[in-house]
Amino acid sequence: MNVGIVCPYSWDVPGGVKQHIDDLAQALIAQGHQVSVIAPAGDDAELPPYVTGAGRAVPVPYNGSVARMSFGFISAARVRRWIQEGDFDVLHIHEPLVPSLGVLACWAAKGPIVATFHASFTRSRAIAIAEPMLRSALEKLSGRIAVSDAARKSLVEQFGGDTVLIPNGVTVSRYTEAEPLAGFGPDGRTLGFLGRMDEPRKGLPVLLEAMELIPEARLLIAGPGEVKIPKSIRDRVTLLGMVSEQDKIRAYHSVDVFVAPNTGGESFGIVLAEAMSAGATVLASDIPAFRRVLGEGQAGALFANGDAEALAEEARKLLADPERRAKLSDEARVAVRKYDWSTVARDVVRVYETVTASAGRVEEDSLT
Repeated sequence: MNVGIVCPYSWDVPGGVKQHIDDLAQALIAQGHQVSVIAPAGDDAELPPYVTGAGRAVPVPYNGSVARMSFGFISAARVRRWIQEGDFDVLHIHEPLVPSLGVLACWAAKGPIVATFHASFTRSRAIAIAEPMLRSALEKLSGRIAVSDAARKSLVEQFGGDTVLIPNGVTVSRYTEAEPLAGFGPDGRTLGFLGRMDEPRKGLPVLLEAMELIPEARLLIAGPGEVKIPKSIRDRVTLLGMVSEQDKIRAYHSVDVFVAPNTGGESFGIVLAEAMSAGATVLASDIPAFRRVLGEGQAGALFANGDAEALAEEARKLLADPERRAKLSDEARVAVRKYDWSTVARDVVRVYETVTASAGRVEEDSLT
C-alpha cells in the first residue's frame, strides 16, 4: 500500500506526535508498505529519505504547549504538489484540528483520508470560531483514529461521529538494553525526569518541590528548555539538557525510578512506554492517561496529581524497596508489549484497508 502521512509539527524539533509519525512510517516500511511523509521543515533541514519538507515552521501556543507549525501559501502549494505526485492509496493526517499541514492536506485532497487525533481538548472560544473551517476538513475524513479514550471522548463530544481507538506505539526493542550514562547507574537513590523543562504541564516544579523532601535522592533531568533549580537541592540535580536518542535511552537505564509528574494535557504518555520498555520502575501522576498505561498501578506506581508530598512519599518507598522496584519493572516489560509498533502498525493498516475497500485513490481536490 502507498501511504502519504501528514505531520503537523516541525520535523527537526522533538515531540511526541512527530516521534509517533516517524515510528509509524518506519514500522509500515518494515512491513512492506511504501510511505511518504510531509512535515514542516526548513529547506536546510536534514530529513530521512521518506520525508518531504513543507517549509519552515513558526512557534504557536497550542494546548498548553508551544508547537512549531506551518500554515501559509508556500506550505499549501507544497502540500498540493506532494499530493499530486504521490499517487497515494490512502492519506493519513495527524491532528487535523491543528492549524497546520493537516488542514491544508484535507482541503487539497479527496479520496481515502484517515486522521489520527492525539490530543484531548475542551471546547474553547478558538475552537468555536474555527469550527466552520474545521468541519469542512473533518467532513472529508473516511476514517478517524484516537490514541486514547480522552482524545476520542473530546472529539466525539465536539464533533460527533465514530472513532477507532488505537494507542500510541513504541519500538520496544530500541529501549531494552543500553549502558548507563557516565557517573550514573541504578544505585538505590537516583530519580529521573525526561521532558520539556520549562513547560508547566510536564510537572517538573512538582518534582523539584518533592526533592526537598527526599534528601537521600539525586535527580537526573533530560530535555529542552531552562529551569531554575533551588539552591538547597542544586548539588543533587544533574541537568543534561537536550539529549540524543541514544543518550535518552541510556538515561532510562541510569535511574532507579523514572518520574512522570505531568499535571495534565496528556492523551497517552509515550515517555512512560519508553521507560517501561527499558525496564525502568515508573512513578507517575495519577492522570487518566497514565493510569491506563500503567494498568491502574500494576505496571508502575502512582501518586496524587500535583501533590509534591505524595510524590516524595511514594519515591522514598520505591527507593527503599528494590524488590518492589524489580516487580514493577517486570510487570512494565510485559504490559508495554501491546504498544509495540509491530502490533500498533497492523491495527492502523486495518483502518487503511477499510477506507480503501470502497474508494479510489487519493486525488487532488480541484474544487478547493
